[in-house]
Amino acid sequence: MARAFSFSLAAALAFATPPALGAPDDGGRETLQPDAGKSSCVEGVVWQPDNATIDPKGQWDKLGADTLLVQWTVVDGMAFVPGAGLPGIPKKPDWRRVAGEPWAKRVILGLAGVYSEPLARASVRKLVALSERIAALPTPLNVAGYYFPVEADPTWTKTQEFGRLLDSLPRPLWVSAYTAGDLEPAQFAEWVAGWLPRDVGLFFQDGVGAHGRTSAEAAAYAAALAKRLGPSRLAVIVEAFRPAVGGGFRPTTANELKPQIAATQAYRQFLFDGPHYVPSGVVDALTCR
Repeated sequence: MARAFSFSLAAALAFATPPALGAPDDGGRETLQPDAGKSSCVEGVVWQPDNATIDPKGQWDKLGADTLLVQWTVVDGMAFVPGAGLPGIPKKPDWRRVAGEPWAKRVILGLAGVYSEPLARASVRKLVALSERIAALPTPLNVAGYYFPVEADPTWTKTQEFGRLLDSLPRPLWVSAYTAGDLEPAQFAEWVAGWLPRDVGLFFQDGVGAHGRTSAEAAAYAAALAKRLGPSRLAVIVEAFRPAVGGGFRPTTANELKPQIAATQAYRQFLFDGPHYVPSGVVDALTCR
């Protein structure tokens, strides 16, 4: 997140219930569906792999998180996974260990991305082709879906083409979108519905960390999206960071994060991002479980 999930997710460096596969959507493909039998703070946690968090560890399962969203497995042409046919980072994650973590019982696997948002958007066709190859690689993870890490906002004029290019990627598939306030909630939801394929889910970046949006404002956007897209296609990215004195971002405090989680508790929620911004001290201080 330079915005943090994206002003962008890449630059700055939550489903209220666990998903289960099986219910077909309007297009006849499977999507992640909530299991109403469990109550928790959040459904999942995001991990944006980089050299600083190559060995992610945390206690996010204490908040109910059992689904891991990996932002990408290839970024800027460098692979975090073996067999990609690309230059690899010096030390790759221990994917088998990650697969055994209680907060990674299910994984939404991020595909190929680029740190620079303008470059990512200009390279969508190439990134889609690379992502098709990456998605076919074997993995020890319990992959419950895929995430294509090119983020959209209303300033992007080529979202129609973007939506069409998503057709060749495997399902269940998710993408993310954000707004700096360019559109009101209902307008933003209509804009998303205008380009997002009907069998693709949306991670909505709440903007509380990156744009200084209030939790109530974030909830209004989430409600509009759920109404327009349907709740099964929506997950909220809870931005667990705040601007730091002197620049950059810092982790939220528990007191900052509690009302933020509560505001969109009606929807699936993922914390961004666990390894960078949600340490054990914050987990232990949260009482929403």
